[in-house]
Amino acid sequence: MGLFVYKFGGTSVGTVERIQAVAEKVKAAHESGDQIVVVVSAMSGETNRLTDLAKEMQKTPVAREMDVLLSTGEQVTMSLLCMALTNLGCSAQSYTGGQVRIVTDSSHTKARIKRIDDKKIHADLSAGKVVVVAGFQGMDEEGSITTLGRGGSDTTAVALAAALKADECHIYTDVDGVYTTDPRVEPNARRLESITFEEMLEMASLGSKILQIRSVEFAGKYNVALRVLSSFSEGRGTLITYEESAVEQALISGIAFNRDEAKLTITGVPDIPGAAFKILGPIADANIEIDMIIQNVADDATTDFTFTVHRNDLESAKAILTATSESLGAKSVTTDEKTVKVSIVGVGMRSHAGIASKMFEVFADENINIQMISTSEIKISVVIDEKYLELAVRALHAAFELDKDPAT
Repeated sequence: MGLFVYKFGGTSVGTVERIQAVAEKVKAAHESGDQIVVVVSAMSGETNRLTDLAKEMQKTPVAREMDVLLSTGEQVTMSLLCMALTNLGCSAQSYTGGQVRIVTDSSHTKARIKRIDDKKIHADLSAGKVVVVAGFQGMDEEGSITTLGRGGSDTTAVALAAALKADECHIYTDVDGVYTTDPRVEPNARRLESITFEEMLEMASLGSKILQIRSVEFAGKYNVALRVLSSFSEGRGTLITYEESAVEQALISGIAFNRDEAKLTITGVPDIPGAAFKILGPIADANIEIDMIIQNVADDATTDFTFTVHRNDLESAKAILTATSESLGAKSVTTDEKTVKVSIVGVGMRSHAGIASKMFEVFADENINIQMISTSEIKISVVIDEKYLELAVRALHAAFELDKDPAT
């Protein structure tokens, strides 16, 4: 008997029939003696529908009112799930984020959780009820509804698990765990029994969209054991913890990739102190996130400066960089939106030399040119031409034998 927080995403609650299936799963866990808190997302497509409605009314919707609007999606799901549980004879109580008193700051559309009042939830659990909480939302000190940003229901679930000192937080999705890479690209991808918070953070930040980065950060900070499972099939999923023992044998745990990279280069920049700031400062001021950076100094006392951004930010970044180029007296600005980032991730890299050289050997054998390289203690990322993405992922997966279980 334990206390568990279950989170069901939009696909898992996308229809009335799927909500009823979730209710059956929750009821079975409750009847086994566990205390269950359920966090739900809006039904799939609902947040986009509400966003489109807002944009029909206002080109740039007021952030506070946008939060009020978008928070209704999760409220619909929580109410329907409680009805389904009641029909099954399972006592359930629903709460919005504000009713639970998930207190956030006042940054509308991207609020941060400050604290959670868990008294109501503990009282209901003690009374034998299943508690259903609307994800993605909270309330600021002034009583205004706030939302936590895209994917914020994951963060709600982890935060509640931390506050309630739950045994585990189960994230139910449309996949049955975390894989060595995307099975749609590499059919031999293998589901991982476990992965560390560090590795999952890297995977999430590098393009794996299974979990929201903030939720993994929150879980790591408060040591909340996360488990990723499928809503549609049985299985143990993937456990995300601090424990590394299960993966000590593995050099690499997974391969992540990001199709949304775009590259910009400014050439012939005078090689003087402060040049990098003059180039990147205006980009940062425009709230454009910069990923990888390379600087090459030439013999003529000039430098070429290359960096990557999200493809959606390419045109804005190009306009800023062009203006900077003129003020610095640089030669030219070029862009390339047909690039991707491929990364290998694993805590085993810390204690093994030669991982990078093996990766580069794979690319050499496949005649794939590496345009940029970035490394950390547990990851190596490269930027390559978009057309080589699937070849690169499959070749790396085979070279590091990720289809084989290191425990066997």
